Amino acid sequence: MSQYQGQLFDADNHYYEAHDAFTRHVPKAMQPRCVQWVTMEDGRRYHSIAGKIDRFTNPTFNPISKPGVLRELFRGNPNETTSAELIRSSLEPMPAEYMDRDARIERMNEQGLEAAWLFPTLAILYEELLKKDVAAVCTMYEAFNLWLNEDWGFNYQNRLFAAPYISLADVDHACSELEKALKKDARVLVMRPSAVYTRNGPRNPGAKDFDAFWSRVNEAGITVVAHIGQTRHDSNGYDLKNQDTLSMGTRPSVTNFQRPRNIMDFLASLVFDKLFERFPNVRIASVENGSEFLHDALRAFAHSRERTPSYYKEDPVESFKQHVWINPFWEDDIREVIDYMGADRVIVGSDWPHMEGLERPRDILTEVEDIPLPVQEKILHDNAAALNQRTGT
Repeated sequence: MSQYQGQLFDADNHYYEAHDAFTRHVPKAMQPRCVQWVTMEDGRRYHSIAGKIDRFTNPTFNPISKPGVLRELFRGNPNETTSAELIRSSLEPMPAEYMDRDARIERMNEQGLEAAWLFPTLAILYEELLKKDVAAVCTMYEAFNLWLNEDWGFNYQNRLFAAPYISLADVDHACSELEKALKKDARVLVMRPSAVYTRNGPRNPGAKDFDAFWSRVNEAGITVVAHIGQTRHDSNGYDLKNQDTLSMGTRPSVTNFQRPRNIMDFLASLVFDKLFERFPNVRIASVENGSEFLHDALRAFAHSRERTPSYYKEDPVESFKQHVWINPFWEDDIREVIDYMGADRVIVGSDWPHMEGLERPRDILTEVEDIPLPVQEKILHDNAAALNQRTGT
């Protein structure tokens, strides 16, 4: 097969949050309910989230692990190296391009990237820790989106597209954040794949409670990304204190075992609640959730159609394939995902500069070299570029 020679549209890039990303615009009176910095006796600094110190993450990001250092682990770990050993061997001072948009543009020029979607590192984890306090969720993510636009921009030079974080915990607030994002030329939104925790308890994301939000998404034609994050399924009631929540520990963990469940339940909710029948212009991109769930999800949708034929106006399998785009992990069988979804519904990303992603975004070319060139062009560039265009007003 020939290899794609054009520029990439990377559907999964990340930034590391600035020191004040979670405090710059949060009123001081609300900060104890949101995020604060805490310095321990040994000098280490952590975030206190909703009044509890989070020791699972390093929010200083300095030193930081190099991109792609865990690729060996995900390749089958031929050298039987632990994740901790790989990470320790790769630590370096924080490079400017991880936190500065102009430095990132320069690096993208070197990497052969035309454009990239940018997603959080920590913010995608914090809604779960705040979910019992809806006011805190709304306050923090409104402030976070202000910081994000100031430091990165929702559309910077038509090359960097940082996704505002949206929580549906308060639908009126979600609609307000959406309107702000649209006015600032946002092209994608991001939310975690989870049930929505409202003041009245958990709700399905496809429930009619949130139709005001989805109606505006439908009208604007903006893509909503469901990106892996921390959710209730990460522990599913098991002993969280003795497990690594990022699934990078020295032993297998329930947190890792449950990962596909998060996105499968989220997307199933949208299908079973017939969101796409109500709002036929909604586009959902599943990013950094892999594709392990896909076979079982499609089979479940087919069974649902067979068992409740009068419930659907549209075939749920075909509806899913029309409205959902899948970003496989680089280690997934990408050809298989194309067979399931069709070449027009697959996008790829490097997860750069995260340690579990690729060292260089163009390393993805080695994972798709057995795919016909016209299909490579679609999944490496054209599909994400199309999703990046708003189709409404």
